[in-house]
Amino acid sequence: MCVAWVRVSGAVMGGIAPVSAIGSGCRSEGGALKLMGNSAAKIMRLLHTMLRVANLERSLEFYCDVLGMRLLRRKDYPGGEFTLAFVGYGDETDHTVLELTHNWGVDQYDLGNAYGHIALGVEDIYATCEQIKALGAPIVREPGPMKHGSTVIAFVQDPDGYKVELIQLGTAAGHR
Repeated sequence: MCVAWVRVSGAVMGGIAPVSAIGSGCRSEGGALKLMGNSAAKIMRLLHTMLRVANLERSLEFYCDVLGMRLLRRKDYPGGEFTLAFVGYGDETDHTVLELTHNWGVDQYDLGNAYGHIALGVEDIYATCEQIKALGAPIVREPGPMKHGSTVIAFVQDPDGYKVELIQLGTAAGHR
């Protein structure tokens, strides 16, 4: 198994990032992930994370109106009875985005216990949380230092129950 993580720099968390790798089955050379058995090194980039949502309009309202993302594209797939909507803070060509998948006729999902959260970097976590509360979204963990660390975090919950972590930029040293 190859374990990799993304080093991110700048104000936006996401986008093209060099990848470092450890573990068996891969080697890191010059910041690119090289899969063993493949002669050419492949540079990889995280493109999107997909979330299944029960009510697409409600989810678009949350991610666009509350968290300030833009609807980048949306397409109905009548043959498969689903709609995909991509949202994010920048164009998909150079930013990681969220894919919201709405399966027609499904009005609830069991989140299970394997999913963790999405993380967003913010300039002022306290003001951001106040704005989110004013828009009616629940802050499920008030801003403050994380346990056993100094990174300032908070959590908001989307309409389907997914957690979104807010991280105060400048308090995280790359890892928590």
